[in-house]
Amino acid sequence: MAKWGQGDPRWIVEEREDGTNVNNWHWTERDATSWSKGKLRELLVGIAVENEAGRCEISELKQVEGEASCSSRKGKLIFFYEWNIKLGWKGIIKESGAKHKGLIEIPNLSEENEVDDTEVNVSKKKGDGNILKDLMKTAGTAKVREALGDYLKALKTEFTMGMILPTKAMATQELTVKRKLSETTLQIQASSPVALGVRIPTVALHMTELFDTAIEQLYRIFTVKDLVQKFSKSPAVLEAEKGRKFQMFDGNITGEYVELLTNKKIVMKWRCRNWPEEHYAIVALNFVPTLGQTELQLDCKGVPVCEEENMKFCWQKQHFEEIQGLLQLITLNG
Repeated sequence: MAKWGQGDPRWIVEEREDGTNVNNWHWTERDATSWSKGKLRELLVGIAVENEAGRCEISELKQVEGEASCSSRKGKLIFFYEWNIKLGWKGIIKESGAKHKGLIEIPNLSEENEVDDTEVNVSKKKGDGNILKDLMKTAGTAKVREALGDYLKALKTEFTMGMILPTKAMATQELTVKRKLSETTLQIQASSPVALGVRIPTVALHMTELFDTAIEQLYRIFTVKDLVQKFSKSPAVLEAEKGRKFQMFDGNITGEYVELLTNKKIVMKWRCRNWPEEHYAIVALNFVPTLGQTELQLDCKGVPVCEEENMKFCWQKQHFEEIQGLLQLITLNG
């Protein structure tokens, strides 16, 4: 094979240690089946809809059959997925207190169809309760399609990290970005209360969300293990004390508590599993009371540049929206 400046550019091998799939010319493939099953369960189970007549919730993933994969060729990502999904749902009619169960079937989620055109069939066991079935066919179906869209977004971003290897041009561009961000990164690391680990280009995020609950309740949702497991819909290991470590989302999120001011502020070292080893961001949660509600202010420093959108998605979809759903459930159950 030729080196830089020699021969057919399609077969260039850069002078690097691994020399693997340089310029992304060769075909590589990654099996996304197991990851997809976990992601679909995470996004679909717990979806809840409600109106003046009743409330319904997807209670279990009964069946998920199919496969998914991602391939890289000539610097392009090619996705294949084909799923047959069955979900169980349950609901309650508010006036009578009657409870009913049913199924949601998604017979063909694939790249051949747009998510909005994906077939979603809602059924219910015999008897009364069609008002709940109608709720699931309208609002429920819309939320299911939204969750399927979130799955596809995660498949194309979160799952594919590292599949497109840097070319020489990309490496040059990355060096330019690093030079521009290096001073900012060093300032963030120097001012942080704890070390952020390896030095890489990073950004800071600021997000806010308004919750219809008392400040004490929202603080508990972030610090009580049972409540964390409920909104994350996955096992968690935590003890909310300064210096204690925590794990969430089956170990995909890990970190350590840096500061806890009851009902006011939580500061954490925080990292995703796929981040560079030993690199942590600093996440600060400020709880601000406002007219019977609580505003949560998220400030995060040290997020890897390439993870900015994933980080926003994680907090908006997997934290804020799930906590909103949990608060509705707590209110409904009294």
